[in-house]
Amino acid sequence: MQISEQTIQRILKFTEERDWDQFHSPVNLAKSIAIEASELLECFQWDDVNYDREHVLEELADVMNYCLQMADKLQADPDEILNDKCTKNEKKYPVEKAKGSNKKYTEL
Repeated sequence: MQISEQTIQRILKFTEERDWDQFHSPVNLAKSIAIEASELLECFQWDDVNYDREHVLEELADVMNYCLQMADKLQADPDEILNDKCTKNEKKYPVEKAKGSNKKYTEL
């Protein structure tokens, strides 16, 4: 699974061509991420088995789009910040304590 640099540039170009960057402050992008994540969750509101996969993927793409734009706005490399977070999570949730458990790290 990989997001190509070409895809990231396409997203940024879309915003640039429409002069929307002026609206894309970190706080506005964070709000947009939360809003789109809520729309993604809404896809499963009444039935978490029989959902519209195409609609779910569209909402997931919206969340990812705003996340990538926010990373760009904060001059953060998505691969780097994801790996940094994985390293932290590996320490917080060691396999020998967390395997098969849904407990928060403070409860392990």
